[in-house]
Amino acid sequence: MNTLSVVRRCLLAILALGLAGTGVELVLLEHYESAVQFVPLVSVALAAGVLIWHLVKGGALTIRALRATMLLFLVAGIAGVGFHFRGAAEFQMEIDPSQSGWDIFKKAMRAKAPPVLVHGLMVQLGLVGLVYAYRHPALDGSEFRSQSLSDGVMK
Repeated sequence: MNTLSVVRRCLLAILALGLAGTGVELVLLEHYESAVQFVPLVSVALAAGVLIWHLVKGGALTIRALRATMLLFLVAGIAGVGFHFRGAAEFQMEIDPSQSGWDIFKKAMRAKAPPVLVHGLMVQLGLVGLVYAYRHPALDGSEFRSQSLSDGVMK
């Protein structure tokens, strides 16, 4: 097994652990009070399903599905940061409407509820998944086509 295969397997394990931890945390925090809060839960469930599909079947289609799911993670993560920032900033405005924009920004970024940067984890997981899928041997036209599929997939 070559170094790239080992790194690829490690990335896949990191992604799986991150998805499991994020899913458990979202459920424990009851992050499903509104429709928007379901987005990370659905994203994690979708990614877990795609990951399992990829581990069982492998192939270019599963890699493309993983890429699409990880792009969804990037979008959901960035949107989540925006939603949490907006909620924290609105709360700061309600407390003291006379605050300057900079003061509101600082207080919103430091807020514990909702934590603004927590959705950066979604971005991070999305990037890990995209790096795993980058030039994956299962993809046609890859310079790694001659490697066996099992070099890129944990089986």
